Amino acid sequence: MIPDHNIAGVLLFAGIVLATFVSEDGATAFAAALAKHNPALLPLTLVAAFSGIWIGDIGLYGLARLGGRAALASHWVKKFASSAALGRAEDWFARHGSSTVVASRFIPGTRLPTYLAAGLLRMPLRRFASITGLCAAVWVVLIFSTARWLKLWLPQGVPPFARSVLSVMVFAAIAFFLQRLIPRVLRSFVSQFKKLSAWEFWPAWVFYPPVVAMCFWLGLKYRGFSLPASANPGQQNGGIVGESKAEILESLMQTAPEFTAATFLIDPGTLINRMRRFDAMLHEQKLEYPCVLKPNVAQRGAGFKVITRRADAAHYLATVSAPVVLQRFVASEKEAGIFYYRFPGCTRGEIFSITEKVFPSVTGTGDHTFEELVHADVRASRIATTYLKRFPELKDKVVPAGQKIRLVEAGNHCQGAIFRDGHHLYSETLRARIDQISQSLPGFFIGRYDVRYSSDDDLRAGKHFTILELNGAASEATSIYDDRNSLWSAYQTLYRQWKLVFAIGAANRVRGSAPPSPLAIWKDWLQYQRVAASYPDAD
Repeated sequence: MIPDHNIAGVLLFAGIVLATFVSEDGATAFAAALAKHNPALLPLTLVAAFSGIWIGDIGLYGLARLGGRAALASHWVKKFASSAALGRAEDWFARHGSSTVVASRFIPGTRLPTYLAAGLLRMPLRRFASITGLCAAVWVVLIFSTARWLKLWLPQGVPPFARSVLSVMVFAAIAFFLQRLIPRVLRSFVSQFKKLSAWEFWPAWVFYPPVVAMCFWLGLKYRGFSLPASANPGQQNGGIVGESKAEILESLMQTAPEFTAATFLIDPGTLINRMRRFDAMLHEQKLEYPCVLKPNVAQRGAGFKVITRRADAAHYLATVSAPVVLQRFVASEKEAGIFYYRFPGCTRGEIFSITEKVFPSVTGTGDHTFEELVHADVRASRIATTYLKRFPELKDKVVPAGQKIRLVEAGNHCQGAIFRDGHHLYSETLRARIDQISQSLPGFFIGRYDVRYSSDDDLRAGKHFTILELNGAASEATSIYDDRNSLWSAYQTLYRQWKLVFAIGAANRVRGSAPPSPLAIWKDWLQYQRVAASYPDAD
């Protein structure tokens, strides 16, 4: 005769295994609670919880592996899934299946479709069983370890059954919390990994040391480390740091008004006086909402905001005490960066590079949150933190099906715009137009125009484009950030660019434009950093 305690053990083991088929986490929490109440049951409940989870995982895989192909072979399914599409799915799963299966263990709602896909797309059974077995063991041990150290401060007189029930509730809450927390941690980790795996998103302290070395060498070669500050005598520090956007754009409004977005300076002062200036400019210049506010001295799109109502302007001007510029909003869908240079004394300038700027967006599906849509996008997920910080009110909201959300307004790479090599936009007519505008600006020889336009053909024809900004010697040929470029080619382009900057600075030095000292430039940089700390996040 089989002892009663053995029968009880078998029934308990089978009960936990069967319970995992209903709720893996609930059954595991219950098993952990029993082991805490009665430590002698620890081996049995631990193995039972693990076995139930692992058997269920392999069962889902086997179900799809055995029955899925027959279903796909049916005439009805072939209308929606071609053999070619199935082949592409198999190739993708062969490359990414292992990491997908691991992630699904910790992301709620993804296990069932992932395990079915693993079977359907013929992931090797040995690999699937090994991965799911390891993940199940980690998950079960995690919950049981938590149970071991969790202390329930209950009076000693509480019946054991009540303690067990309360333990189940506590462990269910822990499992729920972990499954909500771990996906966020994983998404953050994956986002950072993707960001570092693409050099275009490397932080400045990683990407720029070779550029600093280039500039050091060029400073030795041309006998002047601050020569770039003489590249554009018409701009403060040559456009390295501290140059006034309002002054540059005012010059453009005088010499090329038909190509320049109307821009007006709002000086520091009380909020009342600044709002009066804002209102007066809207009225006198016939500006309408939306309009743009941005700091008069800024780099990399810092502080750029699209203003849609007066209250937004008041909040912005209350936040940014430094001088700001009010600019007409240019609604054209396309934007480009045109890097121009001309040597002093030469009658002809050249276009060094053109960057085509693309504004990324996500489209709602009706069943995914904004955060999930961002992380699902291959490129957006690399800088998900930037986008989620920009739209905090949308983070956990489900985006309606078909609704398109533009992720960035400023055509700036570090703010999230996509940069492409725009060489196809070049034409001799465009070069001549940019050269004409540039030569009308006193003391300007090298820098990048940021322009908006509606038609590629119009831009090539040198007409119907609007200048948003003109950046000086510190601006980059941003076409390097095209993800089709190699890191080596990017550094090659930057070397040629900075060689031009130093050479033009040296030529201007000969013509009497003495560069400021490196110390003076450094002080201006520190001053800019102090002011820029108050700038809001860019749109």
